[in-house]
Amino acid sequence: MNDRRLAIDAWESLFRAQHEVFEEISCDFDDTGLSQAEYDVLLTVTRGDGMTARLRDVTSNMLISQPSVSRLVDRMTARGLVSKCPDPEDGRGSLVRATPEGASAFRRVASAHGRSIAERMSRLDDDELEQLRDLTAKLRDPGR
Repeated sequence: MNDRRLAIDAWESLFRAQHEVFEEISCDFDDTGLSQAEYDVLLTVTRGDGMTARLRDVTSNMLISQPSVSRLVDRMTARGLVSKCPDPEDGRGSLVRATPEGASAFRRVASAHGRSIAERMSRLDDDELEQLRDLTAKLRDPGR
């Protein structure tokens, strides 16, 4: 069993680091016309074949509830960033596809956002980045 105080200290440090980094890079979305949540939807969708993803896959990559994701996608559809249609392989599911406008908006933001993330993470060397990736993956996977 790990030392409880050390576990709490590590948790607090991880939480504070995540919060501070997120706050710092959230300004990447100022004046872009995309919110962080819309960017996250487009990130998942543009990675799919034909810039399309199942709504349930979009939901699983988001940190908000399924009803909130559905409402967000509906708002994005109304704005012309994505289109939504029934999933032919799942009668109850939907497919979300990036429109040319949505894909273009995503690319504009992704370039600057990627630079911002790389700059912030440059404080760590490659070995530290690999360790961080592996440790956070271990924390996210309860089966490990």
